[in-house]
Amino acid sequence: MTRNWLLNAAFTVGALALATAPALAAPTKFDFWYGLSGDLSERIQDMCKDFNASQADYEIVCTSQNDYDTNLQNTIAAYRANKQPTISQIFDAGTLDLMLSQAYLPIGQLMTENGYDIDWSNYFSGIASYYSTSKGELLSMPFNSSTAMIYYNTDALTKVGFEGLPTTWSQVEDVARKMKAAGYDCPIGFDPAGAWQWFEQFEAVHNQPIATHGNGFDGLDAEMVVGKGKFVQQLTWLKAMYDEGLLVLKSKDTGEVDQDAFAAGKCQIFSGSIAGHGSVTAKAIPDLHWDVAMLPTLDGVTRTNSLVGGASLWTLKGKTPEEYKGAAAFYNFLATPKQAEWWSTVTGYIPVTNTGFEAMKANGFYDKAPYAGRQRAIESLTATPPTENTRGIRLGNYASIRAEMVKTIQNVLFNNVPVQQALDEFDAKGNDILRRFQATYKDAVLP
Repeated sequence: MTRNWLLNAAFTVGALALATAPALAAPTKFDFWYGLSGDLSERIQDMCKDFNASQADYEIVCTSQNDYDTNLQNTIAAYRANKQPTISQIFDAGTLDLMLSQAYLPIGQLMTENGYDIDWSNYFSGIASYYSTSKGELLSMPFNSSTAMIYYNTDALTKVGFEGLPTTWSQVEDVARKMKAAGYDCPIGFDPAGAWQWFEQFEAVHNQPIATHGNGFDGLDAEMVVGKGKFVQQLTWLKAMYDEGLLVLKSKDTGEVDQDAFAAGKCQIFSGSIAGHGSVTAKAIPDLHWDVAMLPTLDGVTRTNSLVGGASLWTLKGKTPEEYKGAAAFYNFLATPKQAEWWSTVTGYIPVTNTGFEAMKANGFYDKAPYAGRQRAIESLTATPPTENTRGIRLGNYASIRAEMVKTIQNVLFNNVPVQQALDEFDAKGNDILRRFQATYKDAVLP
């Protein structure tokens, strides 16, 4: 009986202690919207879970908006309705839209105000410049960064007698023609939706302007000049390759995209983001031997650096100080070498800092399959210091201009519109888009 009394007494004291103890503060929740889906969305969800498990003060709620364009539009609409997330992932083509919106807190200001000392010079210049002011102030947090590459089936190259990996488009043409003769139905898989790699990155590695004023960096009155440069020659080449059956349409419309056709061994070459490296690894049929290389150049051209693709993280105004503390803690979490290596490992996106890249090299990350070759994306981005044509594209509503290029390529390849005519019309439509954007931001000065 005495024992039961002691147990009851202990229970009563414990219950009173719990009743009088102060309740633990709930973690501060804040929202992160992003524009990735499928496997990449799952990896972001893993990242968010890891951040939440790493500390108890903040809880990030991560929500996919399915794709970049949708996320940009949803973010704009949410901001206007005062329902914006704290963080939004905005792709490269939406950078100027955010810069002129005045709806964000600069990343440097956010981190400093919340007690973080970040060495911003540690970020690769070709990446940082895309998201920086003309004076070099970084405005958003580089996140999923990539660049365009070209993928080769090395067994097919060996079969047609080519050693190593092609470095010029004339070599690509030669091996593609030999592959066709050797019985390969699809030498090169091609998706015209990939204007980013087939057009923008071609312009960059050949140091060609897409628009005046340093691709818009030096003013909203920039004008399109694509029809006056080397892309006239390249689009003419693409058309000839398509007509000869060396460039084969592989897209959602055909039921199989170029990357999947390559991984299945049906196409022997395709061009896409380095971020697809992990997907090719996961989807590749048994005994598929392949490699990845920097984009080829035209004969006799000295290569310049390629453009960074992907997206950065923008911190939106109108949130509470506690939410901003959470955002800063999340950015600091992303910047750790351990997290940078994990992100690059599971996706194929490149590390965005020198220290992150050097740490991965020191750990032997790039020494063997399945990660060998990914370092070439860094080599491509850092091939030269950025020029006024390769530091990025700062054109208003550039997502719409990119969509016009997709239509332009389709019209040339499938509707036989003459190349020069098509590109002149593209420049005219691009200028219409730019002038409407300029009117929207009348008298605005680029940061």
